[in-house]
Amino acid sequence: MPLRRPRYIGSMAERAEPTFHVVLVQPLIPQNTGTIGRLCVAAGARLHLVGPLGFDLDDRRRRRAGLDYWPHLSWRVYDDLGAFLRAAKPPEARSWYAVARSGRAYADAAYRRGDWLFFGTETEGLPPDLWGERPDRRVTIPMRPEARSINLAIAAGIVLYEGLRQTGWLAGEGASAGPATGGPFS
Repeated sequence: MPLRRPRYIGSMAERAEPTFHVVLVQPLIPQNTGTIGRLCVAAGARLHLVGPLGFDLDDRRRRRAGLDYWPHLSWRVYDDLGAFLRAAKPPEARSWYAVARSGRAYADAAYRRGDWLFFGTETEGLPPDLWGERPDRRVTIPMRPEARSINLAIAAGIVLYEGLRQTGWLAGEGASAGPATGGPFS
């Protein structure tokens, strides 16, 4: 059943302004989405899922990848890119588009708290009509020519945590570098 408007998923995370907005456009692999959800909880970011999605949101693998973090996640779901753009209205001057090879190095971008970080489908990336007019807003993760791309969840973590580093969040309010409670990287 198609969504007529974005679904707002409530959680404890909805009470605070997000550090960043992570936008996944047509993600295909539930494990990547689950991992990015967990990443957003850890970073205080809001996750926006733009359909059509390549999996069911109730998918067992997505829940497993996100473990018990999804109840703490601030997330929204949209039918398609048009519905997302109409509802969320991400400011063009605050949007960064992660692309495989044609952007500036991700660490050279000047991120600000509340920016929108866009990531495309695992196989195709972002639609060029979304970022094509804004070469100054494209970012890429440098890699050796033998590498076709970097896994979506890893790329999201690299870019998001660079944004957090630049905005001082890692040393500030809401961040904790205290000891882990589970394993070495719980």
